[in-house]
Amino acid sequence: MSRATNGPATRQRRNRLLKRAKGYRQGRRNLFKMASVTVLRADRFAFAGRQQKKRFFRSLWITRLSAAVKPHGLRYSTFIHGVQKAGIKLNRKELSELAIHDPSTFESICGQAKKAIA
Repeated sequence: MSRATNGPATRQRRNRLLKRAKGYRQGRRNLFKMASVTVLRADRFAFAGRQQKKRFFRSLWITRLSAAVKPHGLRYSTFIHGVQKAGIKLNRKELSELAIHDPSTFESICGQAKKAIA
């Protein structure tokens, strides 16, 4: 009886990984061991990049809000505290978009936040 090595599944697994390594330079694209290490490393960088993107955008929204509430006589932290106390269910992204595109509505939100703190 011949020895079964499950060759088709192994080849499919290797080809799947090599397909992900397409576009890499030299042996990183066509040598299985080097390609597997490179793909794992690329996955780590991709995951880290997605986390950094979230952090970057949150800090951008906070910077925008900080600049937008200053003319209304508030600081960012007191504004956020007032918004939470007032029961306004808008997140930082939505608040920063309001500050940019609809200043009158944002001004009324600032008023509600001031009133909730006082």
